Amino acid sequence: MNKSGIKKKVMIMTAISMVLLTAVVAGIGYVMFNSYVLAKYAKYAEMVVNCSETIFEEYNMGDMIERREMNENYEVCRDELNQLKDNADIKYLYSVFFDDLNDIHSVRYSINAKSSEERNTGEPLEEIYSYMDEPCEEDAFQDYMLDSFVDAIRHNDKSIHVQEDNTTQYGRLITCSTVVRNSKGEPVGILAADIDVSQIDTELGNYLRTVILSALVVTILSIILFIMQIDNFITSPLNSLAHSTSNFVKLMKDKVKPEELIYKKPKKQGRDEILMLSDGVENLAEGVKNYMVNLRDITKEKERIGAELNVATQIQADMLPRIFPAFPDRNEFDLYATMSPAKEVGGDFYDFFLIDDDHVGLVIADVSGKGVPAALFMVIAKTLIKNRAQMGGSPAEVLSFANDQLCEGNEAELFVTVWFASIEISTGKGIAANAGHEHPAIRHGDGDWELVVYKHSPAVATMEGMMFKEHEFEIHEGDCLFVYTDGVTEATNAQNELFGEERLLNALNRDKTKDPSVYLKNVRADIDAFVAEAPQFDDITMLGVHWGE
Repeated sequence: MNKSGIKKKVMIMTAISMVLLTAVVAGIGYVMFNSYVLAKYAKYAEMVVNCSETIFEEYNMGDMIERREMNENYEVCRDELNQLKDNADIKYLYSVFFDDLNDIHSVRYSINAKSSEERNTGEPLEEIYSYMDEPCEEDAFQDYMLDSFVDAIRHNDKSIHVQEDNTTQYGRLITCSTVVRNSKGEPVGILAADIDVSQIDTELGNYLRTVILSALVVTILSIILFIMQIDNFITSPLNSLAHSTSNFVKLMKDKVKPEELIYKKPKKQGRDEILMLSDGVENLAEGVKNYMVNLRDITKEKERIGAELNVATQIQADMLPRIFPAFPDRNEFDLYATMSPAKEVGGDFYDFFLIDDDHVGLVIADVSGKGVPAALFMVIAKTLIKNRAQMGGSPAEVLSFANDQLCEGNEAELFVTVWFASIEISTGKGIAANAGHEHPAIRHGDGDWELVVYKHSPAVATMEGMMFKEHEFEIHEGDCLFVYTDGVTEATNAQNELFGEERLLNALNRDKTKDPSVYLKNVRADIDAFVAEAPQFDDITMLGVHWGE
């Protein structure tokens, strides 16, 4: 393919692409702009109707319509409607009724409002206003609009209806209407507000013309620029790239030292794919050199990374409360917790803290993923939950707050399963929210341990605006509670078998101790015996509580 052929084809492709892009942008912009503006207009019309409905109720306009009379409040009501129309940019504000609901053309005015501009034309008000029982103009409403009015009256519809109409006489309107009722709550007529939205068509036309003209100018400039610069951006950069590559290959054949293996970057690199190719060749050459130079430093670098991970492990461990008894001055309960990461750092965490003098908060959670990303996410989640809980609020509110905060900027799409409970110390009454976490286990008095199974909410940080379910429970003196992450039940042996919930309950029930540190150690001992030599694939985290002295 010769140079002129490349230029010609690229020009044609550029022109076609710009035309298609213009059409797509214009179409999407038209639809979005039109729907957005219409929605705003409709919302505004609903507000006007709501205000007018309040005025109607104040002056018992529904009773006047029912009796077809205009008492001393009639003009007072109209004055307030006039003021509302003056303050609102609406086309028409009126109320109508039907002499016979079986005849949609028996529609009559009950009242209408006029702006100060309409009232000050010099004509008598009798010619400007429509009064009670005056028939509506023949072309005032289209039949489908009258049908909708009648249907709303017959069904005493309490909602506000929004319809778009486009007529030759009145232009493009948005009509917002609701049923008028008498003091007995019976439907007697229709209250409506019309907003003129014909201006949207003009604005959309201006928008489309601007987009098309801008795209045309950009297309012409792009083609001219391409014709002028194609030689500089393609041919010359390719020649420079070939020369630099040949020199680097020659150095390799001459078997120079790695430190002397230098790739001379071409002076002209072009753009787009040619620049990518040039950068790729440069990166390849640099990679070969760095590999040869840095091979001797691999062991040293590995040791450095290992030391940093050890520090990270210690920092993460220090963030979790590890001093037991945790609350030596409180004798109402005792608790104990452990966390064993599968790697140097993990995503599991537990926490316990006093929310106030009479409430204790318990948290256990498991971040998706492993390693450093999960550990960083765990730090943020733990901090958010504790800080928000100590500000007050139910467990569901705390998790909703943490969920919205964690969703912001969560490009890694991490999430965290959480069990969070708030227990009233004086009564033992608790509220728990379970966001996709494992079922807790409880033991009442000297009975056996059993799982507390109920429907979970989704995990935290999966979607903004999430609401979380709550579960009420009571824990009495002598009861024990055990919560854990899935690293316990999903511990796997060499035969690919899971430890499971049944083995967990057996481990808890084989010793009737009420000491949390003891039954947590019993569970860990059974896990270790079950897993044997198989590697640990997930973090193992447990928290136990004994209620009472």
